[in-house]
Amino acid sequence: MERYLTDSSASGATKLRSFHGYACARTLATRSGPRYGHVAVFAGERSRRVAHELASQNKGLSMRVGACLIALLLTTTAAAQMPGTGYHRAPDAIAKTLETPPTPGISVSPDHQTLAVLDRENLPTIANLSKPILRLGGYRIDPTTNGQAEVRVQWLNGLSFKDIGAGRTIRVALPAGTRFALPDWSPNGARLAFYAQGADGLSLWVAERDGTVRIIAKGLNGTFGTPFVWTPDSQALIVNIIPAGRGAAPAAAATPTGPIVQESAGRTSAARTYEDLLGDAHDEALFDHYFTGQLVRVALDGTATPIGAPGLFTDFSVSPDGRYLLTERLKRPYSYLLPAAFFPTEIAVSTIDGRPVKTLADRPLADDLPVDFDAAVKGPREASWRSDARATLVWAEALDGGNARAKVAFHDKVMMQAAPFDAAPVELAQTPARYAETMWGDDGFAIVVDREWRTRTEHRQAVAPSRPGHARMLLTRNYQDQYGNPGFPITEENAAGKPVMRFTPRHDGVFVVGEGATKGGAFPFLATMPLAGGEQMRLWTAKAPYYETVVAMLDDTGKRILTRRESAKAAPNYVIRTVKGGSAKPVTAFPDPAPVFAGVSQHTITYARADGVPLSGTLYLPAGYDAKRDGPLPTLLWAYPAEYTDAKVAGQTVDQGNRFVRPRGISHLFLLTQGYAILDNPAMPIIGEGGAEANDTYVKQLREDAEAAVDAVAKLGVGDRARMAVGGHSYGAFMTANLLAHTDLFRAGIARSGAYNRTLTPFGFQAEQRTYWQATPTYTEMSPFTYADRIKEPILLIHGGADDNSGTFPIQSERMYAALKGNGATVRYVVLPNEPHGYRALESTEETLWQMTDWLDRYVKPKTPASK
Repeated sequence: MERYLTDSSASGATKLRSFHGYACARTLATRSGPRYGHVAVFAGERSRRVAHELASQNKGLSMRVGACLIALLLTTTAAAQMPGTGYHRAPDAIAKTLETPPTPGISVSPDHQTLAVLDRENLPTIANLSKPILRLGGYRIDPTTNGQAEVRVQWLNGLSFKDIGAGRTIRVALPAGTRFALPDWSPNGARLAFYAQGADGLSLWVAERDGTVRIIAKGLNGTFGTPFVWTPDSQALIVNIIPAGRGAAPAAAATPTGPIVQESAGRTSAARTYEDLLGDAHDEALFDHYFTGQLVRVALDGTATPIGAPGLFTDFSVSPDGRYLLTERLKRPYSYLLPAAFFPTEIAVSTIDGRPVKTLADRPLADDLPVDFDAAVKGPREASWRSDARATLVWAEALDGGNARAKVAFHDKVMMQAAPFDAAPVELAQTPARYAETMWGDDGFAIVVDREWRTRTEHRQAVAPSRPGHARMLLTRNYQDQYGNPGFPITEENAAGKPVMRFTPRHDGVFVVGEGATKGGAFPFLATMPLAGGEQMRLWTAKAPYYETVVAMLDDTGKRILTRRESAKAAPNYVIRTVKGGSAKPVTAFPDPAPVFAGVSQHTITYARADGVPLSGTLYLPAGYDAKRDGPLPTLLWAYPAEYTDAKVAGQTVDQGNRFVRPRGISHLFLLTQGYAILDNPAMPIIGEGGAEANDTYVKQLREDAEAAVDAVAKLGVGDRARMAVGGHSYGAFMTANLLAHTDLFRAGIARSGAYNRTLTPFGFQAEQRTYWQATPTYTEMSPFTYADRIKEPILLIHGGADDNSGTFPIQSERMYAALKGNGATVRYVVLPNEPHGYRALESTEETLWQMTDWLDRYVKPKTPASK
């Protein structure tokens, strides 16, 4: 569901200090999933800092400016009028909401005394989005700033410091027009660092709590993502800058010097589809030019000291004692088939002034990985510092040769080695599945987590770092199980700025926070988990009508907490509360950003599909709707299928009635203002139990899911069975085309940025790990392109002209449109120039919502079907 939250909890509730606008970094940083291929196995410690930075490594880049497409608004009948090719303004109620500034984000200081209130930019203009960019090695960069392209960054434009206790607010005096990103508190919490964009590139700024701000470094190299980290003493930052004297970018040769030749000598080297790869020698030269950086130590007074030689530094972090630097650096030879995350990589340790100490790994091009989601490179990977030790390296190594399908008892081992790194490494633990992360506490307690994608299984083991090899299994669970989720220990950054678990005062347990999902709703909780094992003890649980998450503990006992509270009618805001009794003290007072939606009603409905699997969805009804007066409404089902290995888990329902929902961007929920009922996120489970492949029965299960959803809405009397539409984005668009091909349930469909021909993704897609040659019938049957001649209902195809998702190249919609047109379908194909997989520009957003409204108004809203 595309829910607009003013901010979202980073990493669930385990990373309580993160800027909430960059959510879920833990998941992206620690586990390679179906939408990110193998990229996550290369992620280092710094990847936990910002989720959008990680995602960028597996995404492709915008169209070159000279070859931009214009929006193609086409229908197949001669009588249909071609809509204008200029951008359309969305209906007034939608447009006014889009023009309202977003609610600020929040970042809590390490001492939990201050909130950084971060004003966020609204949607960028298409002109801003259309600036020249380069697509290199799976990245999209802005050559004028040497940073990531506009679509990669959530820009901020205002900063205030708010005293949590006293309520006093100090506005930071930023120059007018300042755009900045990646705010990060110093370990001691005295100041906030961020980088800002200027006409001459990226610069590093530091803001003090008294509201003063200054620039301490210029010429940052932000191509790989975050270009700076704090040193543990909070007195300096390690910064990646453009090397001095770099010179002009290499120019392309006017005349080719020869062909581009690639060759394979019979070695299996399967690769999923990726965007924005290097294509020739000039691209390689550009990659070297823009991505090469020089690490420097920048003191707070701006004094810069170089560290070692320039290189392609994808990751760097300082040891907790401040004496060593861990780096990941790319090397040649590069690949034209894989993004930079697969390039040859050196993982090394140096002293903080750049003297080499240890090379942990020097691996070749990773072009021989299996296509399985849990595949891993051979040798050390995911290297980081042990958070609670002075200088101890930690890394994972595959015990199965990187092949997750190997029949072995343990698939990974977790290794440690303490400075000065001359003694043999020790084995901390072995993991039954692929290593995901370690949550550090102290010498006596840490938790090692592993996960297996094929079975959706998660294991958590308790280990004592002082006694390596002695692991105790804490739990084994299906990580898709919402009801049985015990939550995660709270981790907060220690004095060195590294994440550690929060122990209870008697040091006999750790504090835990969780979602608290039940059939009646999600009610987040605070608990303690005994170190010795046993049941958790709940200290506090959110109560209806609120959805309230723990943001920070304000004392050592967990008696006072900072929470983020919302309800169906109350906008999210921060409050201080006493765990046992007492009223909540407001800290912020952010208003409703879209009051036009205040009268919208939402209801979680439950129903069952033909085989008995319980299903659910959230039904939204327009403001002022009265069933007796208005009767059944035209209805849009907007969904996204999900794969499960357990029918009981697939059928779990969590009521959404205590959530504050306001649409932003291209959300389909805006159609509520146009008189439509919306069944949002109706469950579309595709289940493969007992080792069965879920996708082998994809079409049958999808059809049964949709039939059950339509029946449920119609039986309530609010949805008109004769005026049903279906829509979705990405895999939801794939679903939409399949439902139009294989059912007669819907009068029309909307498919945004989808993939329709699975032969174009032959080495796996979404949750499918088999290749086309291993599962040819499944690939064929799942492809709506195969059945384009059966799609008789009107379908609207929308696609970003610069789609950066690895499985949804724009050619997917282009070919699907040609197939539909050639078979006489009623179809319109809209290409949004320069837009990635998720559309960003204000003009594109309004165009998308105008197109969706126009399509449904034409083919779904009328009680008498429109002539095609």
